[in-house]
Amino acid sequence: MKDTGIWIDKQEAWLVHLAETGEHLETVASEVEFFNPKGGSRSKTRWGPQQVVHDSKYTEREKQQLHRYFEDLSARLGDTGKLVLYGPAGTNEQFKRYLDRRHPELAARVSDVLTADSMTENQFRALVREYYAH
Repeated sequence: MKDTGIWIDKQEAWLVHLAETGEHLETVASEVEFFNPKGGSRSKTRWGPQQVVHDSKYTEREKQQLHRYFEDLSARLGDTGKLVLYGPAGTNEQFKRYLDRRHPELAARVSDVLTADSMTENQFRALVREYYAH
């Protein structure tokens, strides 16, 4: 069994696997698009109706892309022992909720969900090593 630490946000995830043979860093890029909907226009007449941009289709597309991203990550965690999740935003908590709903056997292995700011790969490796050393 190997212990794993994941730093996750909407752009990418770093997985550090610690085993007796050493450590291995894996980078998983997400395919989540960042939407900046533009549009909406005024009527030519004064106080006329406005055309509204519907954000629901953008948020639904992002939700589906996050679902595929989380599914890819959970498929890579099949033989992991303990698991700790890090992240600068709420994506780590979203991933934990996803695991609770879809993969309860993996969710039971999550020991902590912690907030961590952006860092380099080496800093993250050291953070995971330090976490499992305690």
